[in-house]
Amino acid sequence: MIYQTTAQFDRSFRKLSQEIKTAFRKQIGFLLKDMRYPSLRAKKYDESHDIWQARVNDNVRFYFNVIGNCYLLLDIEKHGD
Repeated sequence: MIYQTTAQFDRSFRKLSQEIKTAFRKQIGFLLKDMRYPSLRAKKYDESHDIWQARVNDNVRFYFNVIGNCYLLLDIEKHGD
């Protein structure tokens, strides 16, 4: 699998702390190997738009679509804000 980012994801990612960016890079590595990796807790977020959600850490989630062999990263944000 590969991944691509949207402009929205890129804007949101730039605003994150270096610590969260590092944690995200670790999690995206797990996603590329196995979407079921336990720390990701990947799940369907919006069935009608085929949007998935996965964890970066306790407070940050990223959202994506699965298109063929590509994860299209839609956004990343703090959870529960």
